[in-house]
Amino acid sequence: MKSAKDFLNKTVKVVIDRPMGSKHPKFDLTYPVNYGFVPNTVSGDGEPIDVYVLGILKPVKTYKGKVIAVIHRTNDNDDKLIVVPIGVSLTNFQIKRQISFQEKYFKSRIIKT
Repeated sequence: MKSAKDFLNKTVKVVIDRPMGSKHPKFDLTYPVNYGFVPNTVSGDGEPIDVYVLGILKPVKTYKGKVIAVIHRTNDNDDKLIVVPIGVSLTNFQIKRQISFQEKYFKSRIIKT
């Protein structure tokens, strides 16, 4: 089983199951970014590895991009990948600002290479 960290600097195809502008199925939360998963992977929670797709300003169904960081949750067993268009880089501050809508409920740190 690959860990989320094994995907750093790799290109991945993401299936978007919560496109930008959609509502969370259980909580009062609207996704300001595209959120999905990498098929045929397993995260610590037994589900596919989740992905925040940043740098895309419209809802999409799938996306192929580069993993520039991992969000390592220290109080939950469910790390997330940060995927952006190839050639794009973001600072930790820029990443945190875009994912805080959901990550503010967890303790986490950003891992880059």
